[in-house]
Amino acid sequence: MNQYEVMYVIDPALEDSARIELINRFSDLVKKNGGEVDRVDEWGKRRLAYAIQYKTEGYYVLMYIKAPAELPREIERNMQISDSVLRYLTVRYEGELPAKREPLKPYVARDAQAPAESAPAPAAEPVEAPAPAEPAEPAEPETVAEPVDDEKPESEAE
Repeated sequence: MNQYEVMYVIDPALEDSARIELINRFSDLVKKNGGEVDRVDEWGKRRLAYAIQYKTEGYYVLMYIKAPAELPREIERNMQISDSVLRYLTVRYEGELPAKREPLKPYVARDAQAPAESAPAPAAEPVEAPAPAEPAEPAEPETVAEPVDDEKPESEAE
């Protein structure tokens, strides 16, 4: 059996129960067709690089499976039929299963941070400006000696 990585993006407007049912449906499809699901990583709602069907966000799911060579075509056929799946991609890979990634934390704008974090630090004692430095004397220009060739050029030697 081959190892595959199946990534698909689900419509974010889908309810939680319907989304879980869809994820389980694809996992069961793998099991029914002689494959095994190693792991299902739900990455959650993310911003899309470009709008798909006028949607700017999608719910990402990554599924690692071991399956016969015919199964990826069947999975993609079912994903194409489903209206809730915006995009999908199945890739064969070799090697060990990659380590599970921690989900990324949502972006928090600076204005929305806790007030304690944005409070200014207590005023410290005033710091004196450093004394102006005395002007340094101009350095003498360095002379670069050209290398001396002990041998004469070939044209002069003859």
